[in-house]
Amino acid sequence: IQMSISTANVTASTANAYSSSGNTAVTFLSLANYSASNVTANVYVVPSGSSAGNLNVSVANIQITVQDTFQYYAGNEKLILANGDSIQVNAGSNNAIAAVVSYTSI
Repeated sequence: IQMSISTANVTASTANAYSSSGNTAVTFLSLANYSASNVTANVYVVPSGSSAGNLNVSVANIQITVQDTFQYYAGNEKLILANGDSIQVNAGSNNAIAAVVSYTSI
């Protein structure tokens, strides 16, 4: 099994942290606050052809403290995504949070 990593700078505009190409299993997602202020973030699991919104928010307004990391998927948890599905994120401020996603094709 070949694992891959996707990284993204999270901004105030909702954008892809990861978009599935084929069927994939997400095995890890973290949001790291590298700024000097507390920052809130949202995570959306968005089906192909849909937009991020209240119906697919998975983590809402999580506050990540200064120099801390929120780990969403860990251990043996997996999120199965079909082709075109995505994980989208936004934050309360720009240039404060890095998203890291680990995934594998299935």
